[in-house]
Amino acid sequence: MAAAARAARVPAALALLLVLGAAGCAPEAMPPSAVLPADAVAGAGDPTRAAILHAADAFSRPGRLAGRPEEAARAVAEVEHLAVELSTGPRWAGLSPLVGQQMQAARAELRGALGIPPGAPPQAVIDQLFAASRALRAGDRAGAAAALSPPVFPAGGQATLDRLAMLPPLPRTASATALAQQEMIRSDRERHRGPGPLIPRGIQ
Repeated sequence: MAAAARAARVPAALALLLVLGAAGCAPEAMPPSAVLPADAVAGAGDPTRAAILHAADAFSRPGRLAGRPEEAARAVAEVEHLAVELSTGPRWAGLSPLVGQQMQAARAELRGALGIPPGAPPQAVIDQLFAASRALRAGDRAGAAAALSPPVFPAGGQATLDRLAMLPPLPRTASATALAQQEMIRSDRERHRGPGPLIPRGIQ
């Protein structure tokens, strides 16, 4: 009987080892997608750089976006993109780590203002906001409202458009976007700065 019990426990132990081994080999979770659409920037410009500049201007002062829900929708979508890209994109490794941290705080602030759930996928937020912005620019308010749908926008399209037209003060967003612009400019200067003038040894 004891031998039979030991034999029965062997397959169970092997199964446990297989499960643990599979868990240890599981790939790390990929960061969420946050790609801007093709029309986010005119021509062949860099969409992320354009997003940094536009978002910094859009949130530069309270009331800057009042009554302009089409631009507000685009600016909020840009922050959604920047919160991911500036935190995980290898090309932005030269920026201060504070940029990514503050941009994520800005995203949380904006999501709170618009009623977007904290766990909403960034790409879905971006896609719906840009769709609404396009519709508003075309004069199609009904289409814009239809683009902002649950579960990403639980309040519904019309209520979200009203919030976009009258955003509250957003100090974290203003600070984060201004810092991102400053850091991008600093990084550009350091990258393009050539070697300093050579100093003859005799006068060092």
